[in-house]
Amino acid sequence: MQCQLDESFLGLYPGQVSGGECQRAAIARALAQTPKLLICDEATSALDVSVQAQIIALLNEIRQNQQLSILFISHDLALVSSFCDRLYVLYKGRVVEEGETAQVIQNPRQPYTKKLIDSVLSV
Repeated sequence: MQCQLDESFLGLYPGQVSGGECQRAAIARALAQTPKLLICDEATSALDVSVQAQIIALLNEIRQNQQLSILFISHDLALVSSFCDRLYVLYKGRVVEEGETAQVIQNPRQPYTKKLIDSVLSV
């Protein structure tokens, strides 16, 4: 129930579940071993905006209740800026900028970070 799935979910085939339910099941599997770190790689990229918001709310709840750290990997800077405390910008596999999310978004130092923000976030 922690991931908002009830027992009826157990008898369903993959084609009978939504994208949000699949994501909740993946999160539940990852949490089964009570990790200290949850790695979410593009966890919301294939979801519509309302389901994306539900998954982010679920992750926030889990993060607070279990004192769990989350490594959230995403190309969606708007989402990252609302969810993450720290931001690391990678370019060609290397970290080119890092810091508190708000600071990096508001005052990017690297040209690549500036381009990335300009292409996604309109202020």
